Amino acid sequence: MAAERIVAIRERIDEIDSTLIALWQERAALSQEVGATRMASGGTRLVLSREREILERFRQALGADGTQLALLLLRAGRGPL
Repeated sequence: MAAERIVAIRERIDEIDSTLIALWQERAALSQEVGATRMASGGTRLVLSREREILERFRQALGADGTQLALLLLRAGRGPL
């Protein structure tokens, strides 16, 4: 019985992972589009105040690990600084 429950839980974890990967890819593509659109209209590649907002939102929701996750998300969308 425990083995069956573990299999079911792992299947759900795999589903969540697939969703996270798809969302990560979508977020990165959208972020790249924002940056390209901003640059095409004469703006900068990134807006530090916006990045700080994202970092703070993730930190408040998830703590220190949230900050690390947000940094990875930001880098996926804009590339390294």
